[in-house]
Amino acid sequence: MTSDTFNFKVADLSLADFGRAEITLAEHEMPGLMAMRAEFGTTKPLTGSRIAGSLHMTIQTAVLIETLVALGADVRWVSCNIFSTQDHAAAAAVVGPTGTTASPQGVPVFAWKGESLEEYWWCTEQMLRWPGHAGPTMILDDGGDATLLVHKGLEFERAGFVPAPESADSEEYRVILALLDNIIASGEKLFGPMSEGLIGVSEETTTGVHRLYEMERDGTLLFPAINVNDAVTKSKFDNKYGCRHSLIDGINRALTPSSAARSPSSVATATSARARPSHCAARAGASSSPRSTPSAHCKPRWTASR
Repeated sequence: MTSDTFNFKVADLSLADFGRAEITLAEHEMPGLMAMRAEFGTTKPLTGSRIAGSLHMTIQTAVLIETLVALGADVRWVSCNIFSTQDHAAAAAVVGPTGTTASPQGVPVFAWKGESLEEYWWCTEQMLRWPGHAGPTMILDDGGDATLLVHKGLEFERAGFVPAPESADSEEYRVILALLDNIIASGEKLFGPMSEGLIGVSEETTTGVHRLYEMERDGTLLFPAINVNDAVTKSKFDNKYGCRHSLIDGINRALTPSSAARSPSSVATATSARARPSHCAARAGASSSPRSTPSAHCKPRWTASR
């Protein structure tokens, strides 16, 4: 699909109104990002930045995207998982807060729930292709796929050929090789100029961080990288300034194996390592004083019968 100003591909643009309603609700649950808009929205410190995002295309991610735009960035986006896209969130991000389905005014998004591997990597290529520029200035990555495509693309572009896709040791790598073979066989020099323009990457998760450390060790990392996965700010935005999902995630993780083939009669609370003590205390009926700790108030307590 193409608007007057940009191209995009989502499942159903008519879902944008539903997505916008949920974005409005999510903004109240993400005060950290909203505070950044209030503080930096007038100075727009990200002006001139071109941010390519590969992160689950959810409602919460839409709030992040629109925060980056409010701070002056130019943004293109894909999901980092073939199943995690919320189609109404993708549609709302394309339409934008002031656009319509007939005249989208948001950002280019290439994501829909249930992509094939071929579609997934095509979307990643589209995110990296920047009309009027060689590419993005920064990658916001989750899992390292966008970073991998740039590095492998440059490696094979310099070599002048791509290994035969049939030689790949996995189905996904076969798809990556086939994509890169099409680009490089065309004679297009895409990844050299793109890599030269990249200032750096921020990586969200353990898998991607592991890849980055390997590339740094081997001397192949093309640009600086920020390890967001292990940063305290990730925990703070997850649990205090963000959508506060770690407690719920912890409960889900604790109950899934513990409740299998059982009939639980009562459940008090469970938590993950990064959950907020005040949230745990409230749910356990305990005091949320400054001295409250997860270990004191967040131990799972339940009885179950076989």
